[in-house]
Amino acid sequence: MKLSLSVKFNLVFLIIFAICLSGAGVLANRLLQQQALAETTHDANVLLSAADSMQAYTAAHVTPLLVTQMKYRFVPESIPAFSAIEMVNLLQKEFPNFSYKSTMLNPTNPRDRPADWEADVIRQLHDHPELKLATGQRDSQAGRTLFLARPSRITDATCLRCHGTPSTAPSTLLDKYGSANGFGWAMDEVIGAEVVSVPMAQPIERGRALWRTFMVSLTGMFAVVLIVMNIMVHVLVTQRIQSLSRVADEMSLGKLDGATLPTRGSDEIASLAVSFGRMQTSLIEAFKILDDEQGK
Repeated sequence: MKLSLSVKFNLVFLIIFAICLSGAGVLANRLLQQQALAETTHDANVLLSAADSMQAYTAAHVTPLLVTQMKYRFVPESIPAFSAIEMVNLLQKEFPNFSYKSTMLNPTNPRDRPADWEADVIRQLHDHPELKLATGQRDSQAGRTLFLARPSRITDATCLRCHGTPSTAPSTLLDKYGSANGFGWAMDEVIGAEVVSVPMAQPIERGRALWRTFMVSLTGMFAVVLIVMNIMVHVLVTQRIQSLSRVADEMSLGKLDGATLPTRGSDEIASLAVSFGRMQTSLIEAFKILDDEQGK
């Protein structure tokens, strides 16, 4: 199959374009997915830090104010983890797919009992006490979700007055939650985890939108380059070669005087035209000499 120079040029350009576009698309998608993961991790860390701040505030400013009331009635708001959970519950009105949970394998409040996957995370943290943070992804009703889990330990001996044995626990605590759960905790042992979950759907969708915009822009840029390159090749190469080819055909048919060569420019094609011009002049002179000799 005979292909023109322009067709060959376009085929080569399109092959290079397809390879470059595929490579750029794969690389951009990978970078944008990493960015989506980093963004989600940042949101999860912010939520976890907010919950920690709420616990610290409750322990420092709220719990001491409720000491007297705790002698007559157990007040859950005096517990730092309870306050953090309530704060995040209010936050969920604006961000319904964000969640925070301070969960234990043996909680005092049944609300703090872990789901199956949370129990697995707590066991992982318990079996590997050197772990400061466990991370992972899971499928939920909100789609793909990233979770961060920080181990919960008893580091204050005063906590054991409520969670050591039922006999030492305040009567108000037993009246509210009973004596079946939330006891037997030990110092410095992982008893649970603070778990935050943040949806990845929005960052991933933003990454996909950016990827589509990037790919469309890159394709448009390549299309413009292809059009410009075709115009340049036609004007600077193809058109001038066609002129040389036409003159060469006329010369081959003996039409030496009427053939005009495109000698403008200083590039290789112009040099070739000058060479054709010298050959044309030589042929004209040779034919004149031949005609003179035949006329004698």
